[in-house]
Amino acid sequence: MDRMRESLFSILGDISDTSFLDLFSGSGLVGIEAASRGAKPVHLVEMDGGKKPTIQKNISFVESDIKLFIANVLRFLPQAKQQYHIVYADPPFPMKDKTALATLVDRYHVLEPGGLFIIHYPAEEQKLWPQQVGSLTWIDERKYGRSLLRFYKETRTDHADIERHL
Repeated sequence: MDRMRESLFSILGDISDTSFLDLFSGSGLVGIEAASRGAKPVHLVEMDGGKKPTIQKNISFVESDIKLFIANVLRFLPQAKQQYHIVYADPPFPMKDKTALATLVDRYHVLEPGGLFIIHYPAEEQKLWPQQVGSLTWIDERKYGRSLLRFYKETRTDHADIERHL
């Protein structure tokens, strides 16, 4: 995971002043790394309330403002109050229908124009991921053992007066 996280941020390059949403944040390490590289704001979404003390402890060491939401990701996305430059999702491997996450990110315009949706998933699910999900276009994929990171770019051409919720 450390190698994958290091590679992810190497691929992303300079993310200073980019908004970052970390879905299924676990211990918050990906969001903390984003904040340490200048991303702001950084929002973490974790459903397991039992992880809240660990996440709060971890983010207390970071000087950047990181906001934690204890919420179900599938309910958070339709109600997101802002758009993000980068949305990173690391759902539990046993979770079914992970492609629904990309559909929700697209449907509710959670990404800024030209933003990135990045999903971490097991290699066994590679064939389930389409090249296009609404306005999200697959642009890259990297393999790390039995894990993959897939990168989608928001490619909507009509950005004027986008309604946040359909």
